[in-house]
Amino acid sequence: MLYTKTPQAWSTLPHPDVLGREAHTVILMANGRRSLRELSMLIGSDVSELAFDLCKAGYLQPTAFVAQEPHSSD
Repeated sequence: MLYTKTPQAWSTLPHPDVLGREAHTVILMANGRRSLRELSMLIGSDVSELAFDLCKAGYLQPTAFVAQEPHSSD
């Protein structure tokens, strides 16, 4: 599962103390390209439950990553 920030998350980013350090870090790093496994590895602990809670609270949303085709130079 891939997650990306919601508008609510973007408005919270300047205030890391609102949700706590780990939640802030997960939100900051959730870019729609990293899986929960990747986020967990980068943070150093399993963030699956936290990401689910942040999703329920409206800070993250599931997304499907769509790879863009490289531009051809004609």
